[in-house]
Amino acid sequence: MSPSKKANPSKSKTAKIETPIQENKKSGIGVSILRIIALLLVIGITVYIYSIRDRVEDFAAYGYPGIFIIALMANATVFLPAPGVAVVFAMGSIFNPLGVALAAGTGGAIGELSGYLAGFSGQAIVERTQTYEKIYPWIDRYGGWTILVLSAIPNPFFDIAGIAAGIAKMPFWKFLLFCLAGQVIKMAIFAYAGAYSINWLEKLF
Repeated sequence: MSPSKKANPSKSKTAKIETPIQENKKSGIGVSILRIIALLLVIGITVYIYSIRDRVEDFAAYGYPGIFIIALMANATVFLPAPGVAVVFAMGSIFNPLGVALAAGTGGAIGELSGYLAGFSGQAIVERTQTYEKIYPWIDRYGGWTILVLSAIPNPFFDIAGIAAGIAKMPFWKFLLFCLAGQVIKMAIFAYAGAYSINWLEKLF
């Protein structure tokens, strides 16, 4: 009986198997690239909008699309002031307040993505601030509901809430959905306040 032939190890093809460490390294590089892009995007948007802040009101002449752009730009700046709710208040007396609220709320929600992206980039400078330490546990515990409440109430801390949501890796769609709901509520308050206050002043004088 002839001896069985043994396969030559040198001729056998070996599959290249990546270790978990190599896979994690590749995914880590991809996430880092996304974070850098997000950070550069936030910086670019903020600098550009702040540079044209004095001309933002001119967009109101374009009706609802103009209101959308104004709200988007007013909310896209991180920690830098830009006009927004004052224009919504005034436009509520000219256009349908509900239409103004929907246009401004949608633009405002999209604009707030700049804070979310700043947090996602991992380069946010607020992680050690007292306000961040108070808001982050609420984001971590209640998630989108915290975003809805904070975005519906006029306050100077929503940028920090958006950054906290990005740092907590809240899903993009969840942040946008809850932020949209809160923004529409807030903008509706200002739009209807503008509409009724103008009518009240006209009756008064």
